[in-house]
Amino acid sequence: MEPVLVSACLHGVPCRFDGRGKASAAVTEAIGDRHPVAFCPEVAAGLPTPRRPAEIVGGDGHDVLDGRARVVDDTGHDVTEKFVDGARRALEAARRAGCTEALLMARSPSCGRGTVYDGTFTGELREGDGVTAALLERHGITVRPAPGG
Repeated sequence: MEPVLVSACLHGVPCRFDGRGKASAAVTEAIGDRHPVAFCPEVAAGLPTPRRPAEIVGGDGHDVLDGRARVVDDTGHDVTEKFVDGARRALEAARRAGCTEALLMARSPSCGRGTVYDGTFTGELREGDGVTAALLERHGITVRPAPGG
């Protein structure tokens, strides 16, 4: 069975910032007959569940990796280092399992693909990728946002 890296919250693990999971029939269908490798970059980096919501300020995950943007929580606490560490751990897990594709949580500052929250904590979105999605893509892993995310 082909492995696919999946945001742990999409696989039903209660690890989102709000302490919940987000499994759905659409995600199960998207995984299909592949072997899901459930992984939460934020938890892997040592962030608690639940935790303060965080957004990328000054760009997207590519900008974070290049040192041009940062990840902060809604109190202004900088959590960039944790998000970068979690992304590296996700890449390591994907490589170890042989994943060539990842199905990740939409709009997340870690896992978002194509669209992320804009850093204002107002629900506004911007084009871009989360930190983990950006790092996986840089290493040749195809990243897809979760259906209906």
